[in-house]
Amino acid sequence: MISIDRVDHLVLTVADVDRAVEFYEQILGMTPVEFPGERRAVSFGRQTIKLHAASELVEPTATHPVPGSANLCFVTSHPLSEVQEHLRANEVRIEEGPVSRIGAEGPITSLYLRDPDGNLIEVARYDDVAEETAAE
Repeated sequence: MISIDRVDHLVLTVADVDRAVEFYEQILGMTPVEFPGERRAVSFGRQTIKLHAASELVEPTATHPVPGSANLCFVTSHPLSEVQEHLRANEVRIEEGPVSRIGAEGPITSLYLRDPDGNLIEVARYDDVAEETAAE
């Protein structure tokens, strides 16, 4: 049996790479990255999201790569009230939240929004982090 240690990167198929980079940089605070061959991505922590244009797919690729088919959850240490303010200031519609959910490591509180391609983006904060901050 093998075991997997962590996610290294994800690939999103997008309609417009420039627009996707701008969203992930300006709205979610990720860092733009460029790779040889004019490939682009955004990074955060130890992870990368590679952005492939639907019109110029990189092989091998998913069986049905289409913009707007992903559902991703990102964790923040910022209070969700600050995230809400930032989203509103940048005219990003909040689809749902804050709502209670369960993340990979326990209870989270989440906000849902969409990126320019319609991918569902969840921004979550672990509830124990919120409780620790309140106790300080």
